[in-house]
Amino acid sequence: MDPTARRRRTVLIAAIAGGLILLLLIGVGVYGLIRGPQTTEPAEPARPDGPTATSPTLVPAEPEPVVALGDPEEFAGAAAEALFTWDTSSGYGPAEYAQMLADVTADAEADAAASDVRSYLPAPDAWAQLRTHQTRQWLTIDTIEIPAAWEEAVAQAAPGQIPDGTVAYTITGTRHRTGYWGTDPVTTTQPVAFTVFLACTPESNPAPAPADPITDTCLLLRLSQFDSPLR
Repeated sequence: MDPTARRRRTVLIAAIAGGLILLLLIGVGVYGLIRGPQTTEPAEPARPDGPTATSPTLVPAEPEPVVALGDPEEFAGAAAEALFTWDTSSGYGPAEYAQMLADVTADAEADAAASDVRSYLPAPDAWAQLRTHQTRQWLTIDTIEIPAAWEEAVAQAAPGQIPDGTVAYTITGTRHRTGYWGTDPVTTTQPVAFTVFLACTPESNPAPAPADPITDTCLLLRLSQFDSPLR
């Protein structure tokens, strides 16, 4: 090959290689500007069972009693909110929040219902850990419905097998937690679904006014397992 042509080819290859390197360096620089500076250690992510973030409009500073009088669906919603609403910085513990539901639990199901409630609340050691993050929790309810499986069970039950006034409501919604990871507010949300079993009887009133609505007295019977509702 002619030496001059060889030199031209070498210069051309070098120019092409130099151009590719320049493009590569430009690309790396742009990527660095987009990505921003990197810390030597990655930031510690929020733990799923740890703190959480934005505060609700109102989270009670202490456990609130559940009203047993009223519409069965309203009682189911109130029991669900009591089950999921707590504040580790309130000075109260899981037992005090659980007591609010124990106060409206049927005597015959007291032990079983207490076990159900405890399964929804953090254990004492987990509560202590959550308290270091000032963790609070609450529930937003999307739906409260009598599940088809319960309606089928009632239809197929023998007379007297399911006492009058016994009903199940499946509740769907979102569990929210708010707290701090170090000094940073953090948040977690989780969709939830569960079933509340309750018994309601009309409240006796010796002389009701004609326009007075019928009021029920409701008691909690059982809870389904977390995220294992009747459908």
